[in-house]
Amino acid sequence: MRMIDLNADIGEASTPEWAASEAAILTHISSANIACGGHAGDEDRMRLTVHGARANGVSIGAHPGYPDRKNFGRLELELGRDIEPNTLSESLYVQISTLLDIADGEVKYVKPHGALYNQAVRQEKLAALIGDVLIRLNMGLTWLGGPKSEMMTAAKARNIPFVFEAFIDRQYDDHGHLVPRSLDGAVIDGNDARIMQALSLAKDQRVTTRSGGDLSISPGSLCVHGDSAGAVETARLARTAIEQAGLNICAFV
Repeated sequence: MRMIDLNADIGEASTPEWAASEAAILTHISSANIACGGHAGDEDRMRLTVHGARANGVSIGAHPGYPDRKNFGRLELELGRDIEPNTLSESLYVQISTLLDIADGEVKYVKPHGALYNQAVRQEKLAALIGDVLIRLNMGLTWLGGPKSEMMTAAKARNIPFVFEAFIDRQYDDHGHLVPRSLDGAVIDGNDARIMQALSLAKDQRVTTRSGGDLSISPGSLCVHGDSAGAVETARLARTAIEQAGLNICAFV
């Protein structure tokens, strides 16, 4: 039976309602990308999320981002202008190390967050910086990131295991990259469209782009954003639909 992972970005909650949603989504996913205190989260939130992941048999991953809580890590920063490379490198190292300590070494992979992720898709120096942090950690962590990206290239150059993901709730451009959130429709609204995209990616390994094109993508994991409206229901319906289509939901590492 073919297998695919279902992941979500969580550990970011700042309200009781959001925290309840994160706890619920853990019952439907197989991998949890846990915020490490850079863009969101703190040590208490990390502990609670790690506990919830363990209780649900969910694989634990680190989700470090720019140390920019004001903008939730979604503002693009330029190395050497907005943030110094050494500052960012140390921040990422500390973020991931903190979760490693809290999870007693159970962290299996790293997925960058937000603008850090999107810029590392296309910026060689930024992807290399992230790769060097993973080498410095020396924990054998897998890198979860975007296909056809500088992240993949940096991982290969450093012999870091790399798995690429696709998004249930985001539009793609014709190059296989995410459409910027600043554009209308970049975040897919409505579960019918989200589940249709999830099934297309899981079963057919294809996605319809923003322009209407047909793009081949073969992801090892599918992501639903934990902060998206209706995320819990999206995750529940996606899991049900994927399993009914004959695939097994299973952590990629």
